Amino acid sequence: MRTPAGTECRHYYEDYNRGRAIQECRLIKANRRSLPWLPGDCAKCSVPAILRANTGRELRVDVAVVKRWGLFRRLRVDAYCVKHEIEVAVPEVGCPRCVAEERGEG
Repeated sequence: MRTPAGTECRHYYEDYNRGRAIQECRLIKANRRSLPWLPGDCAKCSVPAILRANTGRELRVDVAVVKRWGLFRRLRVDAYCVKHEIEVAVPEVGCPRCVAEERGEG
């Protein structure tokens, strides 16, 4: 679904049918450690780009809205490879072991 920022994201949901006014990021909503989602957070979110760059289903992404210095909202993105059970340091690139396997190096 298209986010308020204009990008496609499978975690964003909106419903305006029959008087409803629902907008939410289901990925942030599922994270209990996160602050509540606001529509402006979509403009700063890197999750749609990460999901486009990594077509494999082994990568799990977790997003939390946190305060920086108690004033500014920012998004913290954590990634985890389910297949190799490791944290992914650079989610835009993906799991280093999965990338090596795709290249035939592993």
